[in-house]
Amino acid sequence: MRNTQAVVNYLATHPMVERVGHPLLETHPSHDLAKTLLPKGAGSVFSFDIKGSKAQGQAFVQALKVFSHLANVGDAKSLVIQPATTTHFRMDAAALAKAGIKPGTVRLSIGLEDEADLLEDLKRALKAAERAGA
Repeated sequence: MRNTQAVVNYLATHPMVERVGHPLLETHPSHDLAKTLLPKGAGSVFSFDIKGSKAQGQAFVQALKVFSHLANVGDAKSLVIQPATTTHFRMDAAALAKAGIKPGTVRLSIGLEDEADLLEDLKRALKAAERAGA
């Protein structure tokens, strides 16, 4: 959970990130409930939205080196997937929006790697996403 908290906090303050969907954040609608029911942490799988296009989301995923690009969750290693280009690629833009999936939505599963390595990987990938939008 320390790794998850560090990643959530980093993403929540990054200018390329529009939204982070994790109950650790006070802005999450289930924050108070999670504090009560899950005092040791609210899980390591969550999504966030990169500001920008589907291509920027793809650039983010492709730039990662520590995170593995896999659809499964709950592994000991950190995983990443972009639903709009993988698990939900057959849905049109309206169906994706109805499902709450934006072009830049990314799902992470945080693993047991070193916290600094995870944060450096995310920092590099977010820079790649920013460059892809320029």
